[in-house]
Amino acid sequence: MTWAQRLKRVFNIDITECEKCENHNVSIIACIIDAHVIQKILKHLDKKYPVSAQPTQLPPLRAPPKEQYAEDFTIQREFNFGA
Repeated sequence: MTWAQRLKRVFNIDITECEKCENHNVSIIACIIDAHVIQKILKHLDKKYPVSAQPTQLPPLRAPPKEQYAEDFTIQREFNFGA
């Protein structure tokens, strides 16, 4: 299994597809596996894009619903997509 296939399977991303033009004309020219080189790249990116400037991907944490509202929610087990 190639790296492109693994990334597609695990993360559902296709690295052979261009994000801008959506053509399958992208090829892998390098695969960096040296931990020292990876750390240098990440350190450089952290200097260039500080953590405060990076968008957060997760919403802020919140407390679970209170017990008094537990009866307000129902779980819908069946759903008709054709409706």
